[in-house]
Amino acid sequence: MKARIVLMVTGCLVTISMAMHLTALPRQAGTETSRSAAFAGRTPWGDPDLQGEWTAEGEYGVPFERAAQFGTRQFLTDEEYAKRIEDVRIRDQRDLAPVDVLSGKVEGANAPIPHWREYNTTSRRTSLVIDPPNGRLPPRTPTARPVPVQRCGSLARGEPCDSYEDYGLGVRCIVHGGGFPDAMFPAVYNANFRIVQTPGLVAINYELIHDTRVIPIDSSPRRDGPLLSPAIRMYMGAARGRWEGTTLVVETTNLKASTRGASPGLRLIERFSRTERDTIQYRVTFDDSATWSTPWTAALELKARPDDGGVFEYACHEGNHGMRNMLEASRLLDRK
Repeated sequence: MKARIVLMVTGCLVTISMAMHLTALPRQAGTETSRSAAFAGRTPWGDPDLQGEWTAEGEYGVPFERAAQFGTRQFLTDEEYAKRIEDVRIRDQRDLAPVDVLSGKVEGANAPIPHWREYNTTSRRTSLVIDPPNGRLPPRTPTARPVPVQRCGSLARGEPCDSYEDYGLGVRCIVHGGGFPDAMFPAVYNANFRIVQTPGLVAINYELIHDTRVIPIDSSPRRDGPLLSPAIRMYMGAARGRWEGTTLVVETTNLKASTRGASPGLRLIERFSRTERDTIQYRVTFDDSATWSTPWTAALELKARPDDGGVFEYACHEGNHGMRNMLEASRLLDRK
């Protein structure tokens, strides 16, 4: 009996000793600790690991340009942040209240069904623009194109519409906003995307309108040469990436849409830095001397989504049934 007790006590002491020893061991680089611990993971082929499902939802509602009252201050004080969160609560209470859709009792003709909406503002930013330091876009040059304005459509006022060309690209289910980089900025829902990597490639699949960017990783000496002929234009542009330490830097040109009235020579420089397991700091710089007096930069904080969150199919219908219905309604308004 005594021998059995001695063995049991000895076993417990050995177990405790091993546990203390394992806890004290330094963790290897890339080892997952907790969802909030610093993350330095690598892919099996050695690239920094950006893979997973991410969302920019927390930045929804942050002004693109900074109000003058904040000056050069990028973040809200505790008191200002509490006010923002209270405003969000009131907004959600109003926007997400149950409605009788069949009776037409919704916020307005442009209001999406409440359960479609996905926005949970948590950001402390005073603006998405972080450079220039005042958080405002730099002056436009005298030769800059006018900023495009969507004249009509279900996402803007000014009906009736004369043709499908009067509707924006999003309403027509072609691409979110004007394409890239609008796809990175949160909208009223579906601010989610998935990043996957293979040797030499990074792909970003966006939930809204369901576009996918494929970014080649190019470390060759010819990296500074043109990507494509200027005659070839795409809504998501032509991208080429490289690693600077653990940051993915992506340069994009050949954009089809006139994003914010930019010229065809617009060059976008993105930086993806995974600062924590659950966080990617994202920056995008607009470099277009024909449009703005100096380059400018906007920023987002991307947060990890649950592993089983899913980036679902965005079954956009406006380009099929909805477009005909909207144009028929416009002709009805004409007759009235």
